[in-house]
Amino acid sequence: MMTRKEVKKPRIGIYSMGLKHYWGQFPGLRERLIEYGEFIVRSIEDFGAEVYYYGLVDCEQEGQKAGCYFNEKNVDLIFIHSATYVTSASILPVHQICKAPAVVLNLQPAARINYEKTTTGEWLAHCGACPVPEVSNAFNRAGIKYHVVNGLLGLDYTPVISMTDEVTARRPEAKRAWKKIEEWVLAAKVKRNLEGARFGFLGNTYSGMLDMYSDFTMFQAQTGAHVEVLEMCDLDRMLQSVTEEETEEKRKEIEEFFTISEDAAADPLAQKPTEEQMNWSAKIAAAQEKMVEEFDLDALTYYYHGAPGNHYEDMQGGFIVGHSLLTAEGIPCAGEGDLKTCLAMKICDILGKGGSFCEIVTVDYEDGTILLGHDGPFHLEIAKGKPILRGMGLYHGKQGTGVSVEAKVRAGDITNLGCTQTIDGKLKFIVTEAESTDGTIMTIGNTQTPVKFKKDPDSFMDEWFAEAPTHHFAMSVGHNGSLYEKVAELLEIPAVVLDK
Repeated sequence: MMTRKEVKKPRIGIYSMGLKHYWGQFPGLRERLIEYGEFIVRSIEDFGAEVYYYGLVDCEQEGQKAGCYFNEKNVDLIFIHSATYVTSASILPVHQICKAPAVVLNLQPAARINYEKTTTGEWLAHCGACPVPEVSNAFNRAGIKYHVVNGLLGLDYTPVISMTDEVTARRPEAKRAWKKIEEWVLAAKVKRNLEGARFGFLGNTYSGMLDMYSDFTMFQAQTGAHVEVLEMCDLDRMLQSVTEEETEEKRKEIEEFFTISEDAAADPLAQKPTEEQMNWSAKIAAAQEKMVEEFDLDALTYYYHGAPGNHYEDMQGGFIVGHSLLTAEGIPCAGEGDLKTCLAMKICDILGKGGSFCEIVTVDYEDGTILLGHDGPFHLEIAKGKPILRGMGLYHGKQGTGVSVEAKVRAGDITNLGCTQTIDGKLKFIVTEAESTDGTIMTIGNTQTPVKFKKDPDSFMDEWFAEAPTHHFAMSVGHNGSLYEKVAELLEIPAVVLDK
């Protein structure tokens, strides 16, 4: 599937710290530390970031210049390479001028120094941990938030000037550190792409679902994303412009991507889609695509019910197939007017982890699993095999009929990202890691994934429900708990990670 909108690269600022007095005293030290800094730059560029390296901040004046430089570059995050000792007065101006989040990189070049041969100049190239307490103290007293990554630099060569072995790329201390650094870069990617993102809100929220209701101003204030309120007549206008050729083209796309069911489901309500249902879903999907393009949407949440036999009711009956296609193309679509879960889905999608619309379906106490899914839409990119389309005699709890998607997330590690709202009106993330087991599912035209959590089903639900979640959440592939924590940090949204 193509991505409809280009995902923006995060803008990362980096500088190396050092003490100006050292350069005349220890020839080669300055150049050596810059070499380390340039290695960090190349490594972070490999994570798909735009990197702006200031060089050395070694005095108060350079700190002021660096702060202005990073403001000019509009960076999302600043990595502070703790290369050697520096006075905290040199570093503080950078972050008083530029308010981007700060992460100190205490990455020692070697696993151990050469005790017998090491000189003062050699030692200074390995004492990056020395200034971190002082810098941390200054940040704390100045009210500047910061994080620290400790570990090894991870070079795959030893600089000529070095007196010890600096090849540490395969050591666990380097791998752990670089995994954290990559997660910070990816978290910055989420922040960059949410700022100015356009979330469509089509129709209304399912009546009575109090957990779904959201304050649009609060949403924009906390995420930087805009909510574009859409009407069914906006979509109807697109529908009127869909040609027979466009419908046929979309029908071909659907048939290539999905398996069309036969009359084999246990539920008589979920059988082979009729020709009329397939053509209508294809036409609606073409209209949905046009609406996304006209309103420049990055995500969409929707729900509508009209009077029985109403034209708009017929339109919403064809939503699920097109919205599933859009979700697979980087425009996540959440049903029932759930804006908060749409945000969770968008975060998962920006990170390339999927993000399928889910709720708790039922518990299998024999297998120790919980079935998670919904009546659509589904993130097709993380499906096991080709999803199945079934014609629905009705949508349970809703009006109208149409085509629905039956699928499950492929077996392996998964992470659920829930987004709820607290008593003070703030967003809150709830995260839990688990495993998709590829167990048996029902043939009822709904998405369903059997999931085994780290605790038994009842213990898991005790913990999940205690966090006051919404009844929907986004399922992503991989174990992403620490990554979602960092996303929450950069968005300044509280997060709870269960089963850490």
